[in-house]
Amino acid sequence: MNRGKYYITTAIAYTSGKPHIGNSYEIVLADSIARFKRKDGYDVFFQTGTDEHGQKIELKAQEAGVTPKEYVDGVANTIREICDSLNTSYDKFIRTTDDYHEKQVQKIFKRLYDKGDIYKGAYEGLYCTPCESFWTESQLVDGKCPDCGREVKPAKEEAYFFKMSKYAERLIKHINDHPEFIQPVARKNEMMNNFLLPGLQDLCVSRTSFKWGIPVDFDNRHVVYVWLDALTNYITGIGYDAEGNSTEQYKKLWPADLHLIGKDIIRFHTIYWPIFLMALEEELPKQVFGHPWLLQGDGKMSKSKGNVIYAEDLISFFGVDAVRYFVLHEMPFENDGVITWELMVERFNSDLANTMGNLVNRTVSMSNKYFGGVVADKKAVGDQADIDADLKQTAADAYKKVSAKMESLRVADAISEIFTLFKRCNKYIDETMPWALAKDEAQRDRLGTVLYNLLNGILVGASLLEPFMPETAQRIAEQIKAPLCGFDKLEQGSAEEIGSLYPSGNRVVETPEILFARLKTEEVMEKVDAMFAGRNTEAASGTDAGNSGAENAAGDTAKDGESKGAAAEAMDIEAKPEITYDDFAKCQFQVGEIIDCKEVPKSKKLLCSQVKVGSEIRQILSGIKQYYSPEEMVGKKVMVLVNLAPRKMAGLESQGMLLCAEDADGNLALMTPEKAMPAGAEIC
Repeated sequence: MNRGKYYITTAIAYTSGKPHIGNSYEIVLADSIARFKRKDGYDVFFQTGTDEHGQKIELKAQEAGVTPKEYVDGVANTIREICDSLNTSYDKFIRTTDDYHEKQVQKIFKRLYDKGDIYKGAYEGLYCTPCESFWTESQLVDGKCPDCGREVKPAKEEAYFFKMSKYAERLIKHINDHPEFIQPVARKNEMMNNFLLPGLQDLCVSRTSFKWGIPVDFDNRHVVYVWLDALTNYITGIGYDAEGNSTEQYKKLWPADLHLIGKDIIRFHTIYWPIFLMALEEELPKQVFGHPWLLQGDGKMSKSKGNVIYAEDLISFFGVDAVRYFVLHEMPFENDGVITWELMVERFNSDLANTMGNLVNRTVSMSNKYFGGVVADKKAVGDQADIDADLKQTAADAYKKVSAKMESLRVADAISEIFTLFKRCNKYIDETMPWALAKDEAQRDRLGTVLYNLLNGILVGASLLEPFMPETAQRIAEQIKAPLCGFDKLEQGSAEEIGSLYPSGNRVVETPEILFARLKTEEVMEKVDAMFAGRNTEAASGTDAGNSGAENAAGDTAKDGESKGAAAEAMDIEAKPEITYDDFAKCQFQVGEIIDCKEVPKSKKLLCSQVKVGSEIRQILSGIKQYYSPEEMVGKKVMVLVNLAPRKMAGLESQGMLLCAEDADGNLALMTPEKAMPAGAEIC
């Protein structure tokens, strides 16, 4: 069965620090799709990797006292180890510091410049040296930098720009003509209504204010800026050559069948990237899927909150396949998923230990108890023909249902279909009561048929499960001593044929293995609390005993908003003038929920958050970039000063204020409600 090529990519991970499980979810999702496609007869090429250039990395390397290359080497190694620990089957791990990639980016830049799509211009305005940012007069606050409050001076930074508007109409037509291009549909509507239809601005594609980037080879004062470097990995990694000498691999694999990315970078992949490809006269990828986020139970994972969950944390408690199952099964198609330790334990016990694990254990144990491990299909139906037929039909339908869900990238639903089969097998045990049949010698052939049908159902389920939980599927196969089935056998057979895939007369393993031993929530939570307490203690003392030297060099300890003054018990501040209750009553404070957050271009300190307050969405700018990433912000419930007069900051209007606490060292922490409260709740 050969269905042709299938080229799938993840977004390349930015090497600013160690990814948490919310970041690592994407590689598991992509791997499950890649494995499913391989087993379904496709010639799959699966690429992932790391994005390693930019000013942020240059600054982090300086803070860590290492060169930028040493810094990204450490983080890239950590990211690759995480991918490997999750048993992902990528074919290529690209780094944007790879020589071949850097050379092709330079060629691409020169080609687009020669074509007239890239031109030299300049950022011009009032420059803040500490923030390395340009501002207009209207953006200043009291004549000073809106980020840091320091003096600004007239300045100009030369830069190259890409003519985005030249290709906008063509891209709009492509999106309208190819409704499958951007998925889910809500992402498509967002791109069209918020960006393409209002009109595109030209895009800055070079910088001179930092050096850690790919040099523009015909103008070495400039380095290639961000997206023209990062996005092109999808073609350079498979052999693209801007001078027309692309490899056979590139000709075979391009266009990509699927770019799998987080919803926060959908704009860059569905607007910038297609336009770059149009300018290069290359085909566009067939589909871009912007998956939702995996959120901590009470919001985003945050180092400052001390609740960041890494892949190895979960693996140490539950094992690789249980982690894969959880992140795939709990992530909806379009909305954000939620991860908590308690929910992990619940799913582990109910789905893995009980529904699947207990099914396999009971069936193998009964096969040994009643038949010495050798089970043959006696085709003894008796008065339960309908029950047998229903089980076989459920097994026969399983591939079609799972395949249909995978075709639309509804991976969680595909896994649910597999567990529907396992649940049907458990129900079959209750219906046929093998223990009762075993008491009647006249029912021995019927007992053998029942156990055979169960083993066959387990074989079909494990075969379908393999792309999602590969180690578990193989362990099941070892227990029933039958090789997993290819999808070709599951696709076209009748109910009777698929109901007879398990070899009759086969011997199961003598002693069944417990696939997933039930866990006690209290015991798990005690260990989790101890783990985080130890981690926070290490962070407070400036050490991280659990990380390698490379990770420490990567700045993964005491960075990104972790409070240096966290150990201080109290502090005094200068008192402000006394106010009356009437003064206080003028301030309207409400709980807000951050539903989206992005960095503000050219601002070193500002984040732009979309905050839900009741039924209203407000745009609020906050100078907290040093302490929170945009990803950490989304999902937080925060304290909002709602009736603060709007003001312009960095060219954007801010419609309120997020309240923070500040320690003696100037570290900030957002004020959040102690208990769950709805967005819009009044703070009084």
